[in-house]
Amino acid sequence: MTNTISSQLHLVRSVPHPPTWLLYHGRSRLRALVQRRCDVTLHGTVRVPAEGPVLFAANHLGVLDGPVLAAFAPRPVHIVTKAEMFVGPLGPLLRAAGQIPLDRFHYDPGAIKSCLRVLSEGHAVGIFPEGVRGDGELRTVRPGAAYLALATGAPVVPVLFFGTRAPGRGRSTVPAAGAAVDVVYGEPLVVSRAPWPRTRTQVENARAVLHAHLLRQLADAKRLTGRSLPGPPRSRHGSSEEQAR
Repeated sequence: MTNTISSQLHLVRSVPHPPTWLLYHGRSRLRALVQRRCDVTLHGTVRVPAEGPVLFAANHLGVLDGPVLAAFAPRPVHIVTKAEMFVGPLGPLLRAAGQIPLDRFHYDPGAIKSCLRVLSEGHAVGIFPEGVRGDGELRTVRPGAAYLALATGAPVVPVLFFGTRAPGRGRSTVPAAGAAVDVVYGEPLVVSRAPWPRTRTQVENARAVLHAHLLRQLADAKRLTGRSLPGPPRSRHGSSEEQAR
C-alpha cells in the first residue's frame, strides 16, 4: 500500500513531518494517566492493519476522545486537532506529540499536506469526521476523511467511543472517576484511490459511502458493547445544546 501512494510524497515535501518522539515514547505515560481516571476496554484491535497507512475515523463525544485515541490506538496516531487547542500552554505539548492543527473555519492546505505526508510514509492519521464534539451518533460526516482516503488509498478504520462523556454533561467535561470507557475498532473500509485532480463528485460519493459504513459500524458497536451514546452535550446555560438550537 505504501508503494502505491509514495508518488504523492513530492507534493508535500514542503511540509515537515510532524514530530514523532513524544508520539512514540509518551504513549505509555498518557495511557497510565487515562487509566487512573477511567476503566478502558478495547474491542476489535485485530482489525487495525499492522503496517502501512491507515486513517482512524472516530465519533466525537467529548474532550477525552483525543487522549484516549492517542494513548490506546494499536498504532501511534497523528490526530487532526482543532487549531484552538494549540493556543496556550497545551500547544507545545500537542505539537511535540505529533498532532496536526486544523483551521476548522477555512480551507487549510497545511493540515491536508501534513496528513498526506504522514500517510504517504506509511503511518496513521486520526480524524473526527463529525467536526465537533456532540452526541457521537455520526449524523453528519464531513468530507476530509473521504478526501484523504481517495488521495492515498489508505484504509479507514472506524473508531467508536462509549463513555468518554456522561449523559447531560458539557462537551468539555470528563467522565466521573472509575467510569467505564469502551473503544470499538470497526471493519476497515478501502476506498479506491483516485488520481489528482479529484472532483467534488468523487469526494462526495466517497463521503457518502464512508458515512454509511460508519453508521453500520456504530450500530454493530452498540450491539457488541450493549451501550448507548450520551445524547447531546449540555450547554453552558444548563439545557442541551440540541434544545438550545
